[in-house]
Amino acid sequence: MSTISIDFETFIEWDNSPFILFNSNGKILYLNNVAEILFGYVSKKELYDIALAYAPQTFGYKTTTLSLGYDSFSFYAITVGYENEDQISIRFYNTPRTKPTSLFRKDKLIITDINMLLEANIALFKTKNSNHIQLLVDQELPLFKINQNSFSKILRKTLNTFRVSDSIDISLTLLIGEHIIIENKEESIVQLSIKANGRYHDEDNEIQSLANQNHISSVLKECTIKLKIPLIQ
Repeated sequence: MSTISIDFETFIEWDNSPFILFNSNGKILYLNNVAEILFGYVSKKELYDIALAYAPQTFGYKTTTLSLGYDSFSFYAITVGYENEDQISIRFYNTPRTKPTSLFRKDKLIITDINMLLEANIALFKTKNSNHIQLLVDQELPLFKINQNSFSKILRKTLNTFRVSDSIDISLTLLIGEHIIIENKEESIVQLSIKANGRYHDEDNEIQSLANQNHISSVLKECTIKLKIPLIQ
């Protein structure tokens, strides 16, 4: 075995799987970059409790297959390990993303003001529905390339699932610190979030399929839909 001392911290930072090291009181001793983002959607206590619940009975590590979801994060397994009574680590394994079913055609993309496109589709929705809509957008978002026809179709179907909601909250913001790789290039992400007190789920499969074809990450829950849109310039 090699006796060379290697600092593995950089490799853990590069990993896109969240890694967290707790002490015996649940205090965070170390976490990588992606774990910092994860803590925007789940509490420290919840993840520490999961680590304790799935820890091996003796020193070492144990990998468990399970399903966990926090906003756009989806995990299919965790590894929990400890070598002493003072520290315990947990690593999350990302559920593989579904690959687009069709070729991503950049030649079909058009430079677009997404705020105007969103408002146009909301106006169309209002011609048939009387729901109160609260809209919050980032007016500083730059123009970027998008397939206008496909995205408008996603918007129409998404809004339609909220057709019986009393009030609908819509926000469009730039996500800080999150990116997506498209054709070996890192792109920023704009998130569209729509939520209400309830919605229909009859078009969920089609929304997810259309989003997937356009490299848009979709999170569909009981009362919320979030779309993470690549900001291609």
